[in-house]
Amino acid sequence: MQIATWNVNSIRTRLEAVVAWLQEHPVDVLCLQETKVIDADFPRSPFEQLGYHLYISGQKAYNGVALISREPLEKVSTGFAPILGTDGGDFDEQKRVITGVFQGVRIVNLYVPNGSSLESEKYLYKLRWLQILRDYLQAIINTEASDNPKSLCVCGDFNIALEDKDIYNPKGRENQVMATEPERQALRTVLELGLADAFRKFTPEGGHFTWWDYRSGGFQKNRGWRIDHHYLTRELYEKATSCTIDIAPRKQTQPSDHVPVILTL
Repeated sequence: MQIATWNVNSIRTRLEAVVAWLQEHPVDVLCLQETKVIDADFPRSPFEQLGYHLYISGQKAYNGVALISREPLEKVSTGFAPILGTDGGDFDEQKRVITGVFQGVRIVNLYVPNGSSLESEKYLYKLRWLQILRDYLQAIINTEASDNPKSLCVCGDFNIALEDKDIYNPKGRENQVMATEPERQALRTVLELGLADAFRKFTPEGGHFTWWDYRSGGFQKNRGWRIDHHYLTRELYEKATSCTIDIAPRKQTQPSDHVPVILTL
């Protein structure tokens, strides 16, 4: 089984690139973030022509997540509310969460808030959002205890570099959004539910990134950050046979600033 995650930074802008990538890499499930389109306008037909099933949760111009799968998914839901049993409040106004079960594996696809800057309300929102995320994942584990709660893959754009080696130059990172200690600690608290980084199982060294700023030749100079992750419960972690970053799409014309990360189980 292969599960890929990719922040495409507008599915309509990147449609040809994503479809071509899927033709070359026919993964079982593709998790997209930052689709930036309402559900009615999502370009479904190119994926359906490839035999994929689509599950989407989008909004105009911002955010948006989607699951694209070779087989129909089970137990699909969007936002925090269906799992937490609440209305989700302002945390569900932004379309950042979608989940479904593929061949017994619960996949949670996330677009974690960026946080903007340390002085911004968006930064505090991000920290609160991560607290809700922990409650959400704990509820999934508790609710599905009678099924297979150990088969959980939480993936997506986390907008957090958890370790210094995930940044090309970590100097001053404690004052830079996506690498501050409160953000890292908030993510560690989520991972304490029993989740481990699939990429680090196979690649312990630094210098591997998934996002490069468009400005100042970030990609050409490899000034990147690793902020797109697959986190797995112990059972899946042991079954993982590879987790790789595909930088080829970043070399194309008008690329997303992120690249796909492919997990093989």
